[in-house]
Amino acid sequence: MGFDPKADARRKAATRQKIIETGFKIFCEKTIDATSIQEIADAAGIGIATVFRHFSTKAALVADINTWIWNQYIEEGFRGIDWNNSAAEILDKYLGAFIDLYRNHRELLRYNQFFNVYAQREGIPSRRMKPFLSVVDTVADRFHRMYEMAKADGTLRTDVPEREMFSKTLHLMLAAVTRYAVGLVYDSGIEPEEELLFLRDLLLREYCTGAGE
Repeated sequence: MGFDPKADARRKAATRQKIIETGFKIFCEKTIDATSIQEIADAAGIGIATVFRHFSTKAALVADINTWIWNQYIEEGFRGIDWNNSAAEILDKYLGAFIDLYRNHRELLRYNQFFNVYAQREGIPSRRMKPFLSVVDTVADRFHRMYEMAKADGTLRTDVPEREMFSKTLHLMLAAVTRYAVGLVYDSGIEPEEELLFLRDLLLREYCTGAGE
């Protein structure tokens, strides 16, 4: 049989995906700094040269893993939004997605924290960050749709600039669930979810108008 370019492309894609999934698992367990590319190659059952054929540097692999895990979660999270609901109900669903991250995807939050520290220290080039930033843009686009709905149904405060509302809700919720996921919190004896729900409710009270209730 001759060379089949489609089969070859499928094999390469499968190998690349195996490297990404293996890297994610080991980086979550050991942290990015404590893990070598050789360890990932060994765990994936391939040679280190194969890893470097797909990812020229450790930073490239680290960045692509971050994009992959967030793409997966964003697709899953937005699938449950009913755009026939009010803007306030969609904001509630949006904020609840962060609590879902803590409940069901702590490994993603752990990896994201390790990634942020590594990316800042190593100075990952902006071109490597573009795919990840496009994921954030996807979230911003959905938020924009919700904000535009609020202009019509009046269930959210549109006197607050959209960019300010998006930034505060994203950063406050993501920072809170990440700190709980990696254990960077004071042990008060209160259940983490209780405090996360409290934060969600604070944001809802801040931005919801009560219209339509």
